[in-house]
Amino acid sequence: VQLQASGGGLVQAGGSLRLSCAASGRTVRTYTIAWFRQALGKEREFVAAFSFNGISTYYADSVKGRFTISRVNAQNTVYLQMNSLKSDDTALYYCGADQYGSGSSDRDEYDYWGQGTQVTVSS
Repeated sequence: VQLQASGGGLVQAGGSLRLSCAASGRTVRTYTIAWFRQALGKEREFVAAFSFNGISTYYADSVKGRFTISRVNAQNTVYLQMNSLKSDDTALYYCGADQYGSGSSDRDEYDYWGQGTQVTVSS
């Protein structure tokens, strides 16, 4: 599976952005796709995940109610709609894929990663 993340940019606090993770490969629909982020000098942390079976979504507490993950199988794309952005959301955002994954927040469960897209929120 190959992943390509896009959609990052510079936005003011309170604003919105939508990230896209385009997946390619014959078995894409067997993968749970998640978003993680890594701020400068910090560990990569879980943000949200969408299960391979299209049933479940998972969110970190820090983004619940502000971020929404969605999946369009026909496009092999997972989106992350980010609203009410805060300066703490500034990070490099990565999408990862875990075959038949449970939506784990553990980055080691994800076998494939996209290249990352930068989100910068100015206060």
